[in-house]
Amino acid sequence: MKELSKLSPIPGSTKTRKRVGRGYGSGLGKTSGRGHKGTGARTGKGHPAYFEGGQMPLQRRLPKRGFRAMSHVEFAVVNVGSLDIFADGTRVDPGILQAAGLVRKVGDGVKILGTGDLAKKLDVVAHAFSDAARQKIIAAGGTARLVVEIEEAGA
Repeated sequence: MKELSKLSPIPGSTKTRKRVGRGYGSGLGKTSGRGHKGTGARTGKGHPAYFEGGQMPLQRRLPKRGFRAMSHVEFAVVNVGSLDIFADGTRVDPGILQAAGLVRKVGDGVKILGTGDLAKKLDVVAHAFSDAARQKIIAAGGTARLVVEIEEAGA
């Protein structure tokens, strides 16, 4: 049985490291195993990681996709049917929607969309409404007001 302190690799499984730039006695001679001229023969970093040997780089071969305008507004959306969880006569605003878990992040505002049915009379305050949502809220006896209208009235 072999002792752990006397273990060694199988002969031929390891090679000695190439010590470049150590003269003719190293067995690598003249160019030190770096070949003639070119980037690999020079000192310094060499090519950046994305360099593909003069081939058109991947980030330039792929098509450009999409465009988002600077004026783009990202609404958090809530469907009218989801508002049925609130009690009759409640004032529903973005803060209450966030507290109820219907909106994760308000972002640029909350928009109420018209999917679902509303049976309760609610005072809904949001940054935007779809036409269908506004009609369903009013048909249920509630009011659909914009946040801008509320701020102007308060100021």
